[in-house]
Amino acid sequence: MHSIRSDERKMLPTEWNGKRYNALSSYLKRIFGEKVYRVSLDAGFTCPNRDGRLGFGGCIFCDAAGSRAGYVQPELPVEEQLKRGIELIRSRFRANKFIAYFQAFSNTYGNIEFLKRTFSIPLKFPEVVGISVSTRPDLVPNEVLELLAELGEKRKVWLEIGVQTFHYRTLVKLRRFHGVAESIDAILRAKSFGNIEIVTHVILGLPGETEQEMIETAKVLSALGVNGVKMHHLYVVKNTDLERLYRNGKLKVFERIEDYAKVAADFIEHLDPRIVIHRLAGRAAPDVLVAPSWSWDKFRPIQAIEQELERRNSWQGKKLKLGLSTEELPKMSF
Repeated sequence: MHSIRSDERKMLPTEWNGKRYNALSSYLKRIFGEKVYRVSLDAGFTCPNRDGRLGFGGCIFCDAAGSRAGYVQPELPVEEQLKRGIELIRSRFRANKFIAYFQAFSNTYGNIEFLKRTFSIPLKFPEVVGISVSTRPDLVPNEVLELLAELGEKRKVWLEIGVQTFHYRTLVKLRRFHGVAESIDAILRAKSFGNIEIVTHVILGLPGETEQEMIETAKVLSALGVNGVKMHHLYVVKNTDLERLYRNGKLKVFERIEDYAKVAADFIEHLDPRIVIHRLAGRAAPDVLVAPSWSWDKFRPIQAIEQELERRNSWQGKKLKLGLSTEELPKMSF
C-alpha cells in the first residue's frame, strides 16, 4: 500500500486536511472554526409516494421511518426535538454548534405557510448555525426555493435532493415516480437562487446498474456543479419491497465491504474536487438491517474507501475530464 509521505501531504489541497477527498468535516471547520454536529428532526412530513398522490408504500428501499434517526421522538414538537437533540449531543461531545437537519421523508411536501413556520424554528437557537432540508427533486417549486434563500441570509442552508441516480430505467425500478429531468431542473433552479447549497443523495449498487453507469452519475453531478454529495451503498432493511427481492434471490448487494470501496473510489475519482462529500456510505440500525451485514458500522466503510484511494494513489477528481482548468484541480504529484 502506498502511504502518503510528509512531503507528499504538502501537495494535497490544504483545505482537505491530508485526506484524498473533500470531506464535510473539514469544510465545516473552515466555515465555523470548529466541529459542527447535525441534529436530526422529524417535522411530520410524509411523501407523495406514500399518501396516494403518486403512489403508496414509498420507494422500494424506504421503510416506515423514512430514514429518521433512531434518537428522534417524532411525537414531540420540532422545537422540543431540536432542544433535546442539542442537549444530547452537547453532553456527549461537548459540542457548541449545530445543524438542524429536517431528515425524515420529504421535507418540502407541505403548504408554504407551514414550511415557513417549521423552518423558522431553528432560528430561535443561536447555537444552530445551519439548516438542512431533505426532499425529492419534484418537490422544490420556486416558492420553496425563495423561502430557503431567505433563510440562507440568516443561517447556512443546505437543500438535500434525493437524486439517487441519473438513469431513468433505474428510477422506474425504484418506484420513484419522477425522472431524470426533474432532478436536473431542481438542481439548476436551486442554483439560480443563491444562498442555498445543493447536496445530492446518490445510491451506488442500484438494481441493474453497471459500474460505468454509476460513474456517469458522478460525472453528471460534476457537470451540474452541485455543492455536495451524499454517497450511499444499496442496503436492505426489514419490511421493504427491497427485502422481498433480496430474500427471493433477485437482488445483489455489496456483500464484501472491499467491493463497495472499489466502486466508491471509482465514483470519487470522477467527482469534481470542488464538491464536498457529506457522506461516503449509508448506514442502517442493526435491528432493522438485512444486508449487507457491515452496513451498521459507520467507520469501516470510510476506512475501506480511504485505504482503496491510498492503494491506488488516487484522489477526488483524478479521472474527471470536463474542462476544469489546472488551477481548479488538486495540485497533487504522488
